[in-house]
Amino acid sequence: MKPLVRIHIGGYHASRRPSVIYTLLGSCVAVCLFDPVWRIGGMNHILLPGEADLKHFDASARYGINAMELLINSIMRLGGLRSRLKAKVFGGAHTLNTIPEEYSMGRRNVEFTMEFLEKESIEILNQDVGGHQSRRIYYHTDTNEVFLKRGKIIQYTDITVREQRVRERIRKEIDQSGEVTLFDE
Repeated sequence: MKPLVRIHIGGYHASRRPSVIYTLLGSCVAVCLFDPVWRIGGMNHILLPGEADLKHFDASARYGINAMELLINSIMRLGGLRSRLKAKVFGGAHTLNTIPEEYSMGRRNVEFTMEFLEKESIEILNQDVGGHQSRRIYYHTDTNEVFLKRGKIIQYTDITVREQRVRERIRKEIDQSGEVTLFDE
């Protein structure tokens, strides 16, 4: 049985030995990179597009450029070649309906990732991005297979409607309440 390796936001892991890397994604993006000759694979978990502030480098892998370079360098240290890397990209859901989709963090993460891979001439073999569902990703480092499990769509508009109903009910109760005397002279 292959060892399981869980990565969180800002995490990355690469392995020459067969293993399964897994994570849970909402608006974040995970990139799985694979060297098909040496069968070295790895995955990262990107929270934000762009790069970290170099003065606060402790959370660097949360940012796209840093997460990509750290993962690529890890694979290269294990013997992989940058020029042979193939990619699979997942995540980037639009999870907050209160924000217009064109401004969503998920969309920005996907755009950054696709631009990065294109500039680096890394072929994208497969992708499952966007939408409104969370994704649980299980990546097999030795075979480059990915198993994806989708989460439920959370309808924040339903929550807003429920909040409005509760607010209206409370207002009615307040209007129907009796008279209160706080101080009697």
